[in-house]
Amino acid sequence: MTVKVPAFEGPDNTGLYGGAVLALAAIAALVVANSPFGPDYEALLRTTGEVRIGSIGLSKTIDHWVNDGLMAVFFLMVGLEIKREVIEGALSSAKQAALPVIAAFGGFVTPAAIFAAINWGDAQALRGWAIPAATDIAFALGVCAMLGRKVPASLRAFLLALAIIDDLMAIVVIAIFYTANLSVLALALGGLGVAALAILNLLDVRRPSFYLIVGLFTWVCVLESGVHATLAGVAVGLAMPLTRRDGRSLLEDTEHALRPWVIFAIVPIFAFANAGVSLHGVTLSHLAAPIPLGIIAGLFIGKQIGVFGASLLAIRLGLAAMPEGTTTAKLYAMAILTGIGFTMSLFIGTLAFDDATVLKQVRLGVLAASLLSGIVAAVMFSIIGKSSEPSPER
Repeated sequence: MTVKVPAFEGPDNTGLYGGAVLALAAIAALVVANSPFGPDYEALLRTTGEVRIGSIGLSKTIDHWVNDGLMAVFFLMVGLEIKREVIEGALSSAKQAALPVIAAFGGFVTPAAIFAAINWGDAQALRGWAIPAATDIAFALGVCAMLGRKVPASLRAFLLALAIIDDLMAIVVIAIFYTANLSVLALALGGLGVAALAILNLLDVRRPSFYLIVGLFTWVCVLESGVHATLAGVAVGLAMPLTRRDGRSLLEDTEHALRPWVIFAIVPIFAFANAGVSLHGVTLSHLAAPIPLGIIAGLFIGKQIGVFGASLLAIRLGLAAMPEGTTTAKLYAMAILTGIGFTMSLFIGTLAFDDATVLKQVRLGVLAASLLSGIVAAVMFSIIGKSSEPSPER
């Protein structure tokens, strides 16, 4: 039996509309959380939902189903993108990958270091060191789409590759640093699931139903093991074969089918479930608290310093080339744009902290930094316009 993932045709300008839907979901969460329906919003997220087959069942609150379940599909999409880009895309050769890899590394380490420096001495707060490290691709590409020709196509490709590497590093960080107490049995069964996925890939199995069944088994095992369940989604994505028959591959077909659902449904649902924060009594002093200040400084300042500094150094040393048709000023504006860290930042925040007060600080910091980064980058791109400037020599 072949299971087909339902797909619907999205608009041509996916980046623009995807970013718009994500923004609307975040705004809706803020409006509801600050309305008379705020308590109902919180109660809904705490409502328990159960899936049971005979004596076997899983019982989680709605917010956990979103963060552990729906986001596994998001990470499946990430796994597909990573594999495709590494095999035949922007990361398939050292020359193509050099600039985004170096820039992503600088843009990952610098924000984390700034957050750690601001929160040094507070062991609990330091659990959030990775929150400002990753770029939100949907929001960032949405801003690029709105700016149109002001952003060169080569810079958009650079942003996409950088964000994918960001996600890969975030996956590694989640696996290593945000793992709870391990269940050896569940982890071993999850390992068997991953091995089965690898065998399906080696055999070039084309039926998505096999990957779905093994993937669900792996997801349940990983969920019960203490390792975050979303990593099972990455494993399924990496297992999908890219080899083509009649010009088509299972990986590309699955990615094409999933993309509109992830962009227009799963990520907005996640945003609605995680962006709702009550602003009652919130003042600028709340943003100056160590955790939100570390997030804001990390995303808005750390990202632009890390991405631009690492990129410029790589170009000056001849390790990479300036993206074709762009300028140093536009590269800097793009570095500012990478400070939009919405989805992955909020997700890591939910892994790092479970205290409601601290999570409110996380949300405030992420929202403020992402908004600031998006606005400043858009203004800078608009000011630069179509001006040109000599690129650094290799």
